[in-house]
Amino acid sequence: MDMILLVKSLIMGIVEGITEFLPISSTGHLILAGDLLNFLPDSKEKRDVYEIFIQLGAILAVVWEYRAKIGATVVGARRPGKERNLLWAVLIAFIPAAVLGKLFNEVIKAHLFKPVPVALAFIIGGLLILWAEKRQHRVRVETVDGISLLDALKIGFAQCLALIPGTSRSGATIIGGLFFGLSRKAATEFSFFLGIPTLTAASLYSMWKLRHALDAADAGIFAVGFVAAAISAFFAVRGLLRFISNHTFVAFAWYRIAFGLIVLFTAWSGLVQWTV
Repeated sequence: MDMILLVKSLIMGIVEGITEFLPISSTGHLILAGDLLNFLPDSKEKRDVYEIFIQLGAILAVVWEYRAKIGATVVGARRPGKERNLLWAVLIAFIPAAVLGKLFNEVIKAHLFKPVPVALAFIIGGLLILWAEKRQHRVRVETVDGISLLDALKIGFAQCLALIPGTSRSGATIIGGLFFGLSRKAATEFSFFLGIPTLTAASLYSMWKLRHALDAADAGIFAVGFVAAAISAFFAVRGLLRFISNHTFVAFAWYRIAFGLIVLFTAWSGLVQWTV
């Protein structure tokens, strides 16, 4: 087995795990990392299905971290109460991106899944985070259990912005939640819960479409990326929850802006031959 390819898969998995649930765009980082590493350059479809597969590893980390809460919500949803409300909120928030993603996913992939558009989305997203944090934040919803169905629907439409690579699904839902009156903890945890059906459905659908690109010979590469994504996502989720207990999202905003400017500079100067 090609050890260099396994190392590249390990790096890609770590990138996916760290960035999936932070407001910095996992899709954008994977596009840039894959381009920089020249990862699976001869098979665009295989690279696509690989990235989808390791995304499932990151989802597994959230399911494990919140297994008690998820189990209690599913069991408690059999009767009226906060558990049923949360389950309905997640399902309602899931619908807008599912519909728009089905309609526009192919067009977006054809035109925007490239480093320079991703870099621009990084910068714009960072500016939006700075704007969200600068404005006065009035908290109506302290915990994830207090989210109304209307709040969920609005966050669901905010999540649609993440169809643009580099925007960040987590960033769109978390910052959207802040705009709509959720506390940082409530917005972040709801983003985690919403990510489970959203990312799982998108991953399984895409893997089914690209099933012809699956090959048993690639099992080792896929396994390394999956495990790396799961482990790194687990620590990223825990780290984010600790971070937001005492900090704002401003640091992520400046990271996005700086990272986007570096990509644009390297593309303009020719230091890195990004795909454009």
